[in-house]
Amino acid sequence: MRISVLRPCLALGLLAASSLLHAAEATLDSLAAAAPSLDREVLSLALDARSCVARTRKVGHRLAVIDYSVPSTEVRMWIFDLQTGRLLHAEHVAHGRGSGGNLPTVFSDVEGSYQSSLGLFATAETYTGQNGYSLRMDGLEPGINGRARERLIVMHGADYVDPEQAQRQGRLGRSWGCPAVRDEVARVVIDALKGGQLLFAYADDPAWRRDSTLLRCPAR
Repeated sequence: MRISVLRPCLALGLLAASSLLHAAEATLDSLAAAAPSLDREVLSLALDARSCVARTRKVGHRLAVIDYSVPSTEVRMWIFDLQTGRLLHAEHVAHGRGSGGNLPTVFSDVEGSYQSSLGLFATAETYTGQNGYSLRMDGLEPGINGRARERLIVMHGADYVDPEQAQRQGRLGRSWGCPAVRDEVARVVIDALKGGQLLFAYADDPAWRRDSTLLRCPAR
């Protein structure tokens, strides 16, 4: 009798898991088609990390993906609306001066390093400071980006994020670790991401990929 009850339950569970997998693949396909220049594996990791953190906290429907394995002279930040499957913005973004030249190679969560941090962040409140309209972020991965607020790692506009100048000098200007964007788009980009949305920063960094719990989400 117990076996006959368990078999239908198992079948329903497998069906539900299959449906979720199909939905996740459909979302990935839709977003990848909207942003063909974004590496599909990077996008998949971002969605996996979002799904992992969504198990324990409320998350918004917007997702920004930064791929620091792309040089600063190229577009390397994409912002999606996951409810509609639309790409909202594709932008240049700066990295920290301590992380490298045109292509960042080192990352940390250490105060004073002027390095960018990797992993998943939750966006928070906006404010106006010395860099103008800015967006605070909280790192969701202790030991990787957990000190983002303490380090004042925020999104803001900067005149050194100038794609034309970057082509002439071989790289964008660099921040103190913040994902700075063009002054011209700072307000609209920040407003698209403020208030509990997510930002995923990727690089081909073996230590981060090994240590990130959000990339190796534990089973329910």
